[in-house]
Amino acid sequence: MSTVSVSELKANLSRYLREVRRGGEIQVLDRGTFIAQLLPPTKHTYGTRERLVNMGLLRPGHGDPTTILDMAPLKLPTSITEAMDEDRSDRV
Repeated sequence: MSTVSVSELKANLSRYLREVRRGGEIQVLDRGTFIAQLLPPTKHTYGTRERLVNMGLLRPGHGDPTTILDMAPLKLPTSITEAMDEDRSDRV
């Protein structure tokens, strides 16, 4: 694992990103204090449901989502076409 200062990282970012891309790890120091670590992505780094839940960015649902298919359609006071025409009336 390499250790680099913020100024060194900024000056040679491409070099350090290549190192991480090859599997290396970089510790970033700001005035001698550890502030960040650059790691190569793992196959589970992006888009996993569990990671988003753990970060508080996704709240898992509960119940059976297929029950919505058994519900009656919404009764709207106007048709979709009429609503779109009204919304776009200033453009004609």
